[in-house]
Amino acid sequence: MEFFLPHISGIYKCLNFSTFVGLTRIMDTAVHHQITRIKGIVKLFLQMRKFCFVSLFLVSTLSQGQGAELIKLDKLQQHMKNENRVQVINFWATWCGPCLKELPLFEKLNEERKDIRVLLVSLDMDLDPNPEKVRSFVKRKKLKSTVVILDERNPNEWIDKLETSWSGALPATLVINNKTGKRKFVAQELHAGDLEKLIAEVQ
Repeated sequence: MEFFLPHISGIYKCLNFSTFVGLTRIMDTAVHHQITRIKGIVKLFLQMRKFCFVSLFLVSTLSQGQGAELIKLDKLQQHMKNENRVQVINFWATWCGPCLKELPLFEKLNEERKDIRVLLVSLDMDLDPNPEKVRSFVKRKKLKSTVVILDERNPNEWIDKLETSWSGALPATLVINNKTGKRKFVAQELHAGDLEKLIAEVQ
């Protein structure tokens, strides 16, 4: 019995050490997994925060209304040429009373007909070269249609390049269908139903 006691004690110590090493490895593995998991959570949190920031920025921008890009005539002509959808292009100005009266017609068309491209071209730069006034108007009225500001001064130099029959009177509307090669132009205030008739004529 006394012979076995030292051996049993040694085995017991050996088992204790092995158990300790095993537990340590298990704990190290568990800690490693926890750290990896925490890193994943932190990474996900940062991605979500970035996504939320971008989303809030977009919502804020949309809630304030869109901006209005300054474009030159050649860029406007390029857009008109490359568009595959039927285009309804309205030439207007913030100082033009009849223009403002018909704006809701274009906003309604833009909302209801996604197959139509509605473009509102401001001609304010001719008399008042301050684009911020137009942008302020767009935000205040919460216009959803695409608005651009034509960065040209003297209408007599560029009107014929858009429409030869145009005298320069506002409002004016140009409807184009590049697929059929048809276009319709009117230089007068439009009323309910007029846009639909013009669109039908270029189909």
